[in-house]
Amino acid sequence: MNEILVDIGGVSVTVGAALVICAALLMAVMLVLVIVVARASRATDRDADRQAMRAEELEQRIADMAKVQSETSGRVKTMGDVLAGRQAELARVVNERLDAMSGRIGQSMNDTAAQTVERLQKLHERLAVIDSAQKNITDLSQQVTSLRDVLSNKQVRGAFGQGRMEAIIRDGLPNGSYEFQFTLSNNTRPDCCILLPDGRPLVIDAKFPLEAVTAYREAPTEEHRELAARRIRQDLSKHINDISEKYLIPGETQDTALMFVPAESVYAELHDGFEDVVQKAYRARVVIVSPSLLMLAIQVMQQIMKDARMREAADRIRSEVGHLMGDVGRLRDRALKLQNHFNQASEDIRLILVSSEKVEKRASTIENLDFDSADHAADNDTPLFTRKLGAAE
Repeated sequence: MNEILVDIGGVSVTVGAALVICAALLMAVMLVLVIVVARASRATDRDADRQAMRAEELEQRIADMAKVQSETSGRVKTMGDVLAGRQAELARVVNERLDAMSGRIGQSMNDTAAQTVERLQKLHERLAVIDSAQKNITDLSQQVTSLRDVLSNKQVRGAFGQGRMEAIIRDGLPNGSYEFQFTLSNNTRPDCCILLPDGRPLVIDAKFPLEAVTAYREAPTEEHRELAARRIRQDLSKHINDISEKYLIPGETQDTALMFVPAESVYAELHDGFEDVVQKAYRARVVIVSPSLLMLAIQVMQQIMKDARMREAADRIRSEVGHLMGDVGRLRDRALKLQNHFNQASEDIRLILVSSEKVEKRASTIENLDFDSADHAADNDTPLFTRKLGAAE
């Protein structure tokens, strides 16, 4: 046991020492193993405790989750019931609104259809009116064309102006106050003469030169228009001179003659573009008149004739007023006589009342045998009710 096993750094190690060292090392290793096992056991216990705590926590969480799940399931069920009720209510409301909307749409479609039918009927009526108007316009255009063809002739145009002037005069003046184609002392025959109260007729000429006016309106260029304007001035000047020389006879006719223009547009065009010709006509004592101005002149002549008739009847009116005054005087005299008759009748009635009262008084006297009062009453002519009134006063 004391045998040296090894020499380390001058220190001899024996077998016994080596065994002791090995036993000590083994004990140390075993102690370490025990410590390690104990620690491992404590760690295992702690892990087991932790695992148990975690298991408990997990179970608690699972229980909580189960509780939450059950609560969630209840809420989900409740929400499902609520949603089902809401869905049913929504379906009912939607159905009601769809029904109402369907009814409104149906009514609106019916109203729209009725309005459409009515408007289509009115449209058809208006189309019928338009067709009729179109037909009338066509007929009128044909008539205008015919009238243009008719008026293309100078003699026909003169007859047209003459006819229009005659229609205006016939409508405005009484028969006997005018004469057509009247013959003057110089053997000229104007279209119309209006017989005024002073015995001098007013001459009206209806032969207006329309050819130059038509050419003026239809002139294609400014040069042609100037030529037509020059022709208008020449024709009108010649016509004004003819009227002044032929129809204005001093002492026989009026100092002024009328030149009739058969259209208002022509009259306006003359005043707008040919003022010099109009002034020349005024200086020649020839008045250019349109249909409306001729009507106005005829109304003035009507008033002149009426005043003349009143002046002619003034003496007769004065005589009739004198007779009327005589009749009024006789009526007054007869009224006074009637008043006298009324007064006399009133007096006679008063006397009759007096006599009747006397008779009544005498009868009462005879009945009462009071003859003294009867004699007194006989001398009094005042009626009984008058005497009673005086006694009361």
